[in-house]
Amino acid sequence: MFVPLERLINLNEGYRRTFQVDGRSLLLLVVDNQPLLLVDSCPHKGAPLNTATLAGNVLRCQRHGIEFQLPDGLPLQASCPGLSMLKVAYEGDRIGIDV
Repeated sequence: MFVPLERLINLNEGYRRTFQVDGRSLLLLVVDNQPLLLVDSCPHKGAPLNTATLAGNVLRCQRHGIEFQLPDGLPLQASCPGLSMLKVAYEGDRIGIDV
């Protein structure tokens, strides 16, 4: 089942918004004009990533400073697992997720 999150027309560089889907907090952001969807939780200690800083293609968790390379979500620190990246889906003029 397709769950719409946002209209495509609103997805500009720098876009960032959280959504609640099936009890999970998801973060939709646009980096290098590419929409990325991830679980809004740092795999290091579970801190929300909606306030993380973004410098180029590096997302930095505000709580402990762990950094992740986007768009793949791989950590720059070997001791931390990668981000939980989700596949986006499209339907008409909307971006969302298939659940």
